[in-house]
Amino acid sequence: MKAVYFNEHGDRSVLTYGSLPTPAPGPGEVLVRLNAAALNRADVFVRQGWSGLKLRLPHITGSDGAGEIAAVGEGVRDRQPGERVVINANLSCGMCRYCLAGEDNRCVSWDLLGEVTPGTYAEYVVIPARNAVLLPDHISFVQAAAASLVFHTAWHSLITRGNLRPGESVLIVGASGGVNTASIQVAKAAGATVYVVGSSADKLSLAKSLGADVLLDRSVDENWSRQAYEASGRMGLDVVVDNVGAPTFMLSLRALRKGGRLLTVGNTAGPKLELDNRYLFAKHLSILGSTMGTHEDFRQAMAQVFAGKLRPVVDQVFPLQEASAAQARLEAGEQMGKIILEP
Repeated sequence: MKAVYFNEHGDRSVLTYGSLPTPAPGPGEVLVRLNAAALNRADVFVRQGWSGLKLRLPHITGSDGAGEIAAVGEGVRDRQPGERVVINANLSCGMCRYCLAGEDNRCVSWDLLGEVTPGTYAEYVVIPARNAVLLPDHISFVQAAAASLVFHTAWHSLITRGNLRPGESVLIVGASGGVNTASIQVAKAAGATVYVVGSSADKLSLAKSLGADVLLDRSVDENWSRQAYEASGRMGLDVVVDNVGAPTFMLSLRALRKGGRLLTVGNTAGPKLELDNRYLFAKHLSILGSTMGTHEDFRQAMAQVFAGKLRPVVDQVFPLQEASAAQARLEAGEQMGKIILEP
């Protein structure tokens, strides 16, 4: 099969487009012939590597994907070759205490597809059969790949983990990335007033088209937490969703009202934080970590996508062999939605 892979960590020059053996599904697994894959920041982090990351090389990265089942492994009864599916990238054992409690994104052996296991920058990928969710005919493979990880993440963080309620206010830190465009829609559908901070008029225009109520332009005023405070009637926000990390974390805390909740769902710009603890105890704040979501979260979020209530935002589609150019666009922060690869 054709795939994009690397044999060593490094910059985009380590990415190679070539041929690798087509994998075969084992017991309980299916082989998916991919029609679309989508990029995430995790792809860049895995390519660059970090201390303690041990990969079997060559490695294929990529978490999002959609396609058709090409073959099924032993014991698989509920999936058949030819079925259209979207991939849930949340890999879990199904047997530990967390999985049995329906908290499979806390699995003791949890993994993200493409992080250590071979991912979706390829013509084929093997996944557990339970991670292949049937895709209705009216949803394209590109739409499904663009929706899967980001709506899964947004749904779990805001609805399941954050317990967002109608009438609350939510600030999304970022206007145009995949998780941010998904979070805007999930929060709006939940009945919240949605504030968005963005870096340009174009990105904020996209946020407005997705339902954002209050737009905060950090290119005009870098102190967007003050903007949010003033725009909320000097009360602060009920919830802030932050996937940036170190550069924005304290601003996010400052933007919260007393008793507010900060949902941290990633660290695209740095993981090491310095906190002023006075904000935490004086304002009775809660910091809630959230990674991906459960199988039930995935079913619920994708059901909303299939029904047209949530819509994935597609930025640009690249052929698989141009994965390096696609990652360059991602690293530059130029994208307005999800970047897609097509084998």
